[in-house]
Amino acid sequence: MKNLIRFAAPVMAVALLSGAPFFAHAQMQNSAATQDWNTPPAGTEQAQQGYRDGIEAAQLDRAAKRPIDPKVSHLYVHPPVKGAARDAYRTSFEAGYQAAVQHTQTGAM
Repeated sequence: MKNLIRFAAPVMAVALLSGAPFFAHAQMQNSAATQDWNTPPAGTEQAQQGYRDGIEAAQLDRAAKRPIDPKVSHLYVHPPVKGAARDAYRTSFEAGYQAAVQHTQTGAM
Protein backbone atom coordinates (compact mmCIF):
# COMPACT_ATOMS: atom_id res chain seq x y z
CA MET A 1 0.00 0.00 0.00
CA LYS A 2 2.87 2.38 0.82
CA ASN A 3 4.42 1.75 -2.58
CA LEU A 4 1.13 2.58 -4.29
CA ILE A 5 0.82 5.88 -2.40
CA ARG A 6 4.45 6.76 -3.15
CA PHE A 7 3.82 6.20 -6.82
CA ALA A 8 0.26 7.59 -7.13
CA ALA A 9 0.73 10.90 -5.30
CA PRO A 10 3.46 12.31 -7.61
CA VAL A 11 1.65 11.03 -10.72
CA MET A 12 -1.57 12.78 -9.64
CA ALA A 13 0.33 16.00 -8.87
CA VAL A 14 2.01 16.00 -12.29
CA ALA A 15 -1.32 15.29 -13.99
CA LEU A 16 -3.07 18.14 -12.20
CA LEU A 17 -0.30 20.66 -12.80
CA SER A 18 0.21 19.79 -16.46
CA GLY A 19 -3.37 20.72 -17.34
CA ALA A 20 -3.21 24.23 -15.85
CA PRO A 21 -1.70 25.96 -18.92
CA PHE A 22 -4.46 24.56 -21.13
CA PHE A 23 -7.18 25.87 -18.84
CA ALA A 24 -5.52 29.28 -18.54
CA HIS A 25 -5.24 29.55 -22.33
CA ALA A 26 -8.90 28.63 -22.78
CA GLN A 27 -9.97 31.21 -20.19
CA MET A 28 -7.96 33.96 -21.89
CA GLN A 29 -9.55 33.16 -25.27
CA ASN A 30 -13.02 33.09 -23.71
CA SER A 31 -12.59 36.44 -21.94
CA ALA A 32 -11.33 38.08 -25.13
CA ALA A 33 -14.37 36.80 -27.01
CA THR A 34 -16.78 38.09 -24.35
CA GLN A 35 -15.26 41.54 -24.37
CA ASP A 36 -15.85 41.96 -28.11
CA TRP A 37 -19.63 41.78 -28.12
CA ASN A 38 -20.28 43.90 -25.05
CA THR A 39 -17.81 46.70 -25.78
CA PRO A 40 -19.64 49.72 -27.17
CA PRO A 41 -18.47 50.89 -30.58
CA ALA A 42 -16.67 54.19 -30.89
CA GLY A 43 -18.97 57.17 -30.97
CA THR A 44 -20.49 59.80 -28.79
CA GLU A 45 -20.93 59.25 -25.08
CA GLN A 46 -24.70 59.06 -25.54
CA ALA A 47 -24.36 56.38 -28.23
CA GLN A 48 -22.04 54.31 -26.05
CA GLN A 49 -24.48 54.63 -23.14
CA GLY A 50 -27.28 53.51 -25.47
CA TYR A 51 -25.32 50.39 -26.40
CA ARG A 52 -24.70 49.50 -22.74
CA ASP A 53 -28.35 50.21 -21.87
CA GLY A 54 -29.45 47.96 -24.74
CA ILE A 55 -27.36 45.09 -23.40
CA GLU A 56 -28.78 45.55 -19.93
CA ALA A 57 -32.36 45.81 -21.23
CA ALA A 58 -31.97 42.56 -23.19
CA GLN A 59 -30.65 40.77 -20.12
CA LEU A 60 -33.50 42.08 -17.99
CA ASP A 61 -36.13 41.19 -20.61
CA ARG A 62 -34.81 37.65 -20.86
CA ALA A 63 -34.68 37.26 -17.06
CA ALA A 64 -38.23 38.59 -16.68
CA LYS A 65 -39.42 36.43 -19.62
CA ARG A 66 -40.69 39.49 -21.48
CA PRO A 67 -40.91 39.61 -25.28
CA ILE A 68 -37.51 40.14 -26.87
CA ASP A 69 -38.01 43.44 -28.70
CA PRO A 70 -35.84 46.51 -28.21
CA LYS A 71 -38.50 48.92 -29.45
CA VAL A 72 -40.86 48.24 -26.53
CA SER A 73 -38.21 48.97 -23.91
CA HIS A 74 -38.79 52.02 -21.75
CA LEU A 75 -35.33 53.42 -22.50
CA TYR A 76 -35.90 53.09 -26.25
CA VAL A 77 -39.27 54.82 -26.11
CA HIS A 78 -38.09 57.48 -23.63
CA PRO A 79 -34.31 57.88 -24.10
CA PRO A 80 -32.45 59.71 -21.33
CA VAL A 81 -30.90 62.14 -23.86
CA LYS A 82 -32.30 65.19 -25.58
CA GLY A 83 -32.25 66.63 -29.06
CA ALA A 84 -30.30 65.15 -31.93
CA ALA A 85 -28.59 62.59 -29.68
CA ARG A 86 -31.87 60.63 -29.39
CA ASP A 87 -31.46 58.97 -32.79
CA ALA A 88 -27.86 57.95 -32.08
CA TYR A 89 -28.90 56.64 -28.65
CA ARG A 90 -31.78 54.60 -30.10
CA THR A 91 -29.63 53.16 -32.90
CA SER A 92 -26.92 52.13 -30.43
CA PHE A 93 -29.54 50.82 -28.00
CA GLU A 94 -30.89 48.51 -30.70
CA ALA A 95 -27.38 47.37 -31.63
CA GLY A 96 -26.53 46.57 -28.02
CA TYR A 97 -29.84 44.81 -27.49
CA GLN A 98 -29.37 42.67 -30.60
CA ALA A 99 -25.76 41.87 -29.65
CA ALA A 100 -26.88 40.65 -26.22
CA VAL A 101 -29.68 38.56 -27.71
CA GLN A 102 -27.34 37.01 -30.28
CA HIS A 103 -24.70 36.34 -27.62
CA THR A 104 -27.29 34.66 -25.42
CA GLN A 105 -28.33 32.40 -28.28
CA THR A 106 -24.74 31.37 -29.06
CA GLY A 107 -23.30 31.29 -25.54
CA ALA A 108 -23.96 32.11 -21.93
CA MET A 109 -24.20 35.60 -20.53
